[in-house]
Amino acid sequence: MKKTTVILCQAALTIALEIILNRFLSINTFGLKIGLSFVPIALCAMLNGPLVAGVCGALADLLGAILFPIGPYFPGFTAVAFLMGADYGLFLYNKPKPKFFPNILLPTLINCLILGLFVNTIWVTMLYSSRGYWGWFTYRLAQYAVLVPVHLVLLPLLAKLAASLKRGKA
Repeated sequence: MKKTTVILCQAALTIALEIILNRFLSINTFGLKIGLSFVPIALCAMLNGPLVAGVCGALADLLGAILFPIGPYFPGFTAVAFLMGADYGLFLYNKPKPKFFPNILLPTLINCLILGLFVNTIWVTMLYSSRGYWGWFTYRLAQYAVLVPVHLVLLPLLAKLAASLKRGKA
């Protein structure tokens, strides 16, 4: 019972922090977003695993879109948010000292390049078809040129934080 309560509280905090970082503390322009909203989801994944992190990512996207819309709601973004959280969990859960390869590099490449750049660009193209896919793709490249190094620097630091939280020292 106690563990369930802790996970529920961590999940609620994760969702709230993701919404704040995503909707209020990130650079948002038309079709482009640069911010640190991945941090609470990645930390949740390290502490609670892929399923909890995926659900938190999806709920944060859904609630953020309902409460503080940036554009029209599209379920594809929610599915990608679930996959991103689950991806972090698959590579980082129960890894107190993750290796750069595969634990840091692979989820960064999967989340930023495959899910973020390729898949989310499909969704953006479907919503705002003023440019073709490759027009949006090149427009969004700058976003991921910034985000990939940020992920690569912050994920090992988050892993240290997660390890100390699990030991009860933070």
